[in-house]
Amino acid sequence: MLFQRSRYVNALIGRKWNGRIKVLTGLRRCGKSTVLFELFYNHLTESGVSPDNIIRIALDDDINREFRDPDRLSEYVRKKCSGAEQYYLFLDEIQYAVSRAELNNRDEPVRLYSVLNGLLHLKNVDVYVTGSNSKLLSKDVSTEFRGRGDTVRIYPLSFGEFFEFSGLDKTDAYNEHVMFGGMPYLLNLHTDEDKYNYLQELFEEIYFKDIEERYSIRLPDVLRSLTGCLCSSVGSLTNSSKIARTVKSTKNINVDSETVGMYLTYLTDSFLFSRADRYDVKGKRYFEYPSKYYCADVGLRNVRLGLRQQEETHIVENIIYNELLCRGYAVDVGVVEAYESDAAGKRVQRSLEIDFIASKGGKKYYIQAALNMDDEKKRQTELRPLMAVNDYFKKVVISKSYGKSWTDESGILRLGIIDFLIDETSLDR
Repeated sequence: MLFQRSRYVNALIGRKWNGRIKVLTGLRRCGKSTVLFELFYNHLTESGVSPDNIIRIALDDDINREFRDPDRLSEYVRKKCSGAEQYYLFLDEIQYAVSRAELNNRDEPVRLYSVLNGLLHLKNVDVYVTGSNSKLLSKDVSTEFRGRGDTVRIYPLSFGEFFEFSGLDKTDAYNEHVMFGGMPYLLNLHTDEDKYNYLQELFEEIYFKDIEERYSIRLPDVLRSLTGCLCSSVGSLTNSSKIARTVKSTKNINVDSETVGMYLTYLTDSFLFSRADRYDVKGKRYFEYPSKYYCADVGLRNVRLGLRQQEETHIVENIIYNELLCRGYAVDVGVVEAYESDAAGKRVQRSLEIDFIASKGGKKYYIQAALNMDDEKKRQTELRPLMAVNDYFKKVVISKSYGKSWTDESGILRLGIIDFLIDETSLDR
């Protein structure tokens, strides 16, 4: 089943012949290869590009084993593109052309990166590459490609994509997405057991093994326990010291906060989790810690917890966070100071939390994610932080309680969760 993921195809179309290496990054099995080798390829051929002028090399295929040698790859491409015609070069899973010695010795330049930089000097070649999560990191792009890398982040299926491709009605699609998430291959599976086993296998056979191989993990049990802690506490403030204490109390494993901090970096660099930092709205500064962590896919999160801890409040918050990232927003957790009266009637200052501050270009939105807004106390709790912000950027509450969107007397936009997830223009109503 081929899904037309137009958001990413259009991103590649807009980057054609820009003189940079287009790097598709993201969680493994989220669809990077399909976007490049099938969807973008189809666009090019339908636009009149001859298939002979599109060089596609999947380095994880044994038939292309010789091209895992960067020098042989360079020789082949340069010979193939020696004429005056324009060529597109697609390289899939480029980590296969990076040796273990190069991975373990980051003081030495990776030969493949030098080859790719060299190919940019060929004015008739437009270069596109994909790399699996823990082998081609975002920081590699920024450092090794010397400012000439152009990253396109690929995410698992958003709810809008999942709804479009699944053929289910909105409610059934939402319930399915909340449980099993949006890894594309799931749409080929028909039973809950098969879906559960597939997601579990991704963690054990791909994600953990990738991280352990790249970083020579000494404490794999800690890595797994840490992952469980993050999945259990999505949307909660935490830091490495707190997690180290949790691992010790729940798993009886002694680990220092420095090791936990290092493993947290591995998990975020590998795109399994994203970190949202806290931002002081009035003071206009970031707090160093604590932060919040969100899983790249709620289905992976749920299966890692054995489908226990199905608190929909946390899951909905995670889904909204991921949706904002998919739409290209930078997302922080907001902190705003406000004065309130305590039980004795005394005025005291309190720190109130705004779930998300979503920024893109000159736009900014203050967003509260609330599972329901059915009683007055809950409404006041969710609205109070938004009302304490005294600038003029839009304020939004997203809740499962709402159907049709509306704007209240305070100018706060109220959105239903499904409406928000399906309509990418919903924040601008």
